[in-house]
Amino acid sequence: MEQGSHRPQAFAISIKGVAIQSGKVLLLRNEREEWELPGGRIEIGETPEECVTREIYEETRWKVKAGHILDTWMYYINAAKKYVFIVTYGCYPISQTQPVLSDEHKEIGLFHEHEVSTLVMPDGYKRSIATWYAKLRENTQD
Repeated sequence: MEQGSHRPQAFAISIKGVAIQSGKVLLLRNEREEWELPGGRIEIGETPEECVTREIYEETRWKVKAGHILDTWMYYINAAKKYVFIVTYGCYPISQTQPVLSDEHKEIGLFHEHEVSTLVMPDGYKRSIATWYAKLRENTQD
């Protein structure tokens, strides 16, 4: 790389949560016809944990507690021609209510672990979901 040729790039940061209740993961279908994890852009002055709990509540009316970071990756959205830096957290639902669809998405769904591989969604989300299921199984065996 030539000296002085590096230019900083700007991209959005999105904090997403994997929330599993009664063995099913909470997913939302977006305008690109992809399933995705609930979450969104972090705001100035907000911690990532605050962001994911706020976003999940705004999008689904589920109250959750943020757990550990599961994964991070750069995702290129073809339709928008832009990169988004994704951070996923494992989340613990606090209540047993049914999720409510907001106007931000087209559909809401709860899926068993074995169904996730058949859904149209970024591989990073699938990886995060698999990681959270595995961690939750480890915790129940202790």
